[in-house]
Amino acid sequence: MFKKIGLLCGVVAGPLFIFVLLVQGAVRDGYDPIHHAGSSLELGSSLGWIQQVNFILAGGLAIVFALAVPGALREHGRKSAWGPLLIALWGVGLIGAGVFLDDPVSGYPVGTPALTVPPTTHGDLHGKLSLVGFLALTVAHFVFARRFAGWGQRRRALYSVLSGILFPIGFVLFVSAFLQVNGLAEIGGLLQRLTVGIGWLWLTLLAVHLIRMPNGLQRARGERAARQ
Repeated sequence: MFKKIGLLCGVVAGPLFIFVLLVQGAVRDGYDPIHHAGSSLELGSSLGWIQQVNFILAGGLAIVFALAVPGALREHGRKSAWGPLLIALWGVGLIGAGVFLDDPVSGYPVGTPALTVPPTTHGDLHGKLSLVGFLALTVAHFVFARRFAGWGQRRRALYSVLSGILFPIGFVLFVSAFLQVNGLAEIGGLLQRLTVGIGWLWLTLLAVHLIRMPNGLQRARGERAARQ
């Protein structure tokens, strides 16, 4: 029962997080989702708590999903430690981003500077915990790519590798944008949303695959045996 609930948490976490993020960005006065950071939705309004809860809830769901992953893999004789741990660290990073508010960036809330220098303690913790989460999920892409390759699921392995390459590239780009690098600063919010979307889509599809895996794994093994 816990495995099913945990895997479903992995299916729900990403779409729910993205939905709340997009809705808030569309209705917040003075906020431009193309330009401003998702974390900035924690600031500048009495409703900032919604984005805090969004971070914490998504992180909690990701951790519950991570706890269910070993059970899903164990059914096929494969123990796993690194993959679930890395996903759990992604969840921890999200929770940290919700607990510790980011500093104002790119002029939001209205009237604040483009960059807060030096960062506050809570802003610094927000950034560092988020970095841990992004790095962990990046590595997770390749850990599962190797597992998919071992199962003969080449398309899934390739998708994981490509996502694992694009995800950190997007991270570097949107961090550079929020550091006010010319040519990127005006689209920092868009770059961040695309990057987060890449990561959440991969995680969501992973959860869906693990739910369906028994049949899919048997089919993949059968196809590999037939080729041999």
